[in-house]
Amino acid sequence: MSLSFISPPEPESNRKLAYLGLAILLYVGMLLLPTPAGLTTSGQVALGLLVLVIVLWISECVSPANSAIVLTGAAVLGLMGHPLRAGGPPMSSTAALSTMLTGFSSTAVLLVAAALFLAVALKLTGLDRRVALLVMSKVGISPSRLILGAMLVGFVLALFIPSATARVGAVIPIMVGVTAALGLPVASSLGATLMIVTASACSIFNMAVKTGAAQNLISLNFMEQAFGHTISWGGWFVTTLPFTLGMCVVLYIAAILVLRPQVPAKAEAEARLAEEVSKLGPITAAEKRLMAVAVLLLALWSTEGTLHPFDTATTTQIGIALLLMPRIGVMHWSQAEKLVPWGTIILFAAGISLGTLMATTGAAAWLAQVTLGQLGLGALPVFMVVGALSLFSIVLHLGFASATGLASTLIPIMIAFAQTLPVGREVAFGIVLIQSFVVSFGFILPTNAPQNMLCYGTGAFTIAQFAKVGVIVTVAGWLLIMLLSATLWPMMGVL
Repeated sequence: MSLSFISPPEPESNRKLAYLGLAILLYVGMLLLPTPAGLTTSGQVALGLLVLVIVLWISECVSPANSAIVLTGAAVLGLMGHPLRAGGPPMSSTAALSTMLTGFSSTAVLLVAAALFLAVALKLTGLDRRVALLVMSKVGISPSRLILGAMLVGFVLALFIPSATARVGAVIPIMVGVTAALGLPVASSLGATLMIVTASACSIFNMAVKTGAAQNLISLNFMEQAFGHTISWGGWFVTTLPFTLGMCVVLYIAAILVLRPQVPAKAEAEARLAEEVSKLGPITAAEKRLMAVAVLLLALWSTEGTLHPFDTATTTQIGIALLLMPRIGVMHWSQAEKLVPWGTIILFAAGISLGTLMATTGAAAWLAQVTLGQLGLGALPVFMVVGALSLFSIVLHLGFASATGLASTLIPIMIAFAQTLPVGREVAFGIVLIQSFVVSFGFILPTNAPQNMLCYGTGAFTIAQFAKVGVIVTVAGWLLIMLLSATLWPMMGVL
């Protein structure tokens, strides 16, 4: 019988299968090693799981949701028969599974899910496109004004959309349209500039807004468990404000000097933009209702802990409930569920479960001691400790495509290490808080963040162009963190 109709496996499938096999092999190998001194058997399993997911996340051999399923299954098999804590009873499969499902009960997961529903509402009503077009039509047609317009659009959308991918996905068609309206190809100097600025500004505003990125919420979840308190939406915004303003200035200068964008006569572009705005038509009733809810949420977020006692998760849930109500709302569940990236939510919850497991079993503390603890950082001034940890995080980020995955991996280790330093709990909290900002440093390679890859997929810029701007922004950002850690942040009570 002929088998010629069977297609040979694709090289990409072989590569993914090889990486999956490597991840599993490394995990099993970790479990077979002798348990190191000072580490429990469950802690050894947690470190094995860490190695497993790092390979899965870096290689992207399985989807984010699938990596969470692989992680959970491997954890149950590894933890069965071992006590969660030293001296405790051995865990059954049910107990092990319950341990790995703890992340799904976190309020941070609920907040991420609700915020993604808000992003869907913006997309369904078209309000995100209206905001972006109106901003770009008002800033004017010149390289400097268009760069500022791209940044402004990114900031406004970051206030309401917690998904970097969703924000950039809404902005890319508008930036391509601006470039085309000027009669330029997408790969022109202007097209490259707008796309690189869009991606990099997205990473900056991930750090600026507490609800701007899932990695912020996963970091704060770990910090609240470890330190017993968190930071409000307004407190986060004020803390990051001098840093993000400085980063925007650096990005603006780097884009102008490195990419040197050029534009032709502006009359046609202004006419095209005006035409696009006119196609939007008048503001719909649904858009007005959504704007009312968005403004209400922004007011509640920014006054959290001062004018009312409700946390960000609670107020966001109220907002989503309003958006789903008949007549008052702007969407139905059947519409929203098709557009929400459920895989992101599953990965987020699994990441919290892994971080909690590492903290509970002592694996994070052990790993922090045998790595960061050997650097002698405890004798250094706090700002130098922050600088060393930030540099460590930046280098580690080069291998990660998911900031959520990096936060799940890195923040528990940073917490464990900060707790060993000869500083108070508030200062230790501040040190980890700054590291949660650095998790969003995805400036150097297109593969460092999903929004980078979306912009790179337009063909507007080369990897070399992106890296030239990214290295400048990264180095300047690291130096700015050191400067603020030595001056302003201690004065603000962060350190």
